[in-house]
Amino acid sequence: MDPSAQALELLGVVLAGGAWLCSLATTMLTSWLTLSTELLPTEFYELGLWETCVIQEHGGLECRPYDGLLGLPPNIKLARIFMVLTLGAGLLGLLLAIPGLHVISCCSDLPDIRRRKRAMKAAGGALCLVAGVLGLVPVSYIAHLAVLNFHDETMPEMVPRWEFGDALFCGWAGGVLHLIGGVLLITSCLCQQRETLDPPEYFSQVRVRPGQSSFRSKTEYV
Repeated sequence: MDPSAQALELLGVVLAGGAWLCSLATTMLTSWLTLSTELLPTEFYELGLWETCVIQEHGGLECRPYDGLLGLPPNIKLARIFMVLTLGAGLLGLLLAIPGLHVISCCSDLPDIRRRKRAMKAAGGALCLVAGVLGLVPVSYIAHLAVLNFHDETMPEMVPRWEFGDALFCGWAGGVLHLIGGVLLITSCLCQQRETLDPPEYFSQVRVRPGQSSFRSKTEYV
């Protein structure tokens, strides 16, 4: 296998693994949105997918989970669903891509093992692309709503506004890494497939003399 294709597939798996960890951290973090008020400057509020937290200036932290699923805002419900799907698709993509690596010599006794490993790696790359899109949707949507509410002129200026939290940036990073990892895995599959379709070097050393038939010609070797 071409060393460049091996480097692409290894880098793709590493990026996909890092992207999955970023998506997991994004799902668990409570800092999707942050809020601070002028009335209570010593307290900061954080909004997450599973709970809301109040952070005291002296280091105290108090979190409270949401009361129930039916009473959740629609954006939180949407973000939960998409992030769970992101984690599932990203994990399944890794589980398919890792056995498809050239350096992993598993099931070598199966017929046509190279084609099967390439198919597994391509499927893993496609799932990473899906995970990247699914992960970018909720963080971008909640960020869009935060921007709209922040610049809402109908609300008094004294009313505090929610702002971007660290979880949104972590989610953007995870989505982009998932996309890059998926592209690298699929590119390595295309390079490997092109390598198998290239003619052997033996035929590149054969030259047919001019004026002779291609079926009964004598060949000479360079």
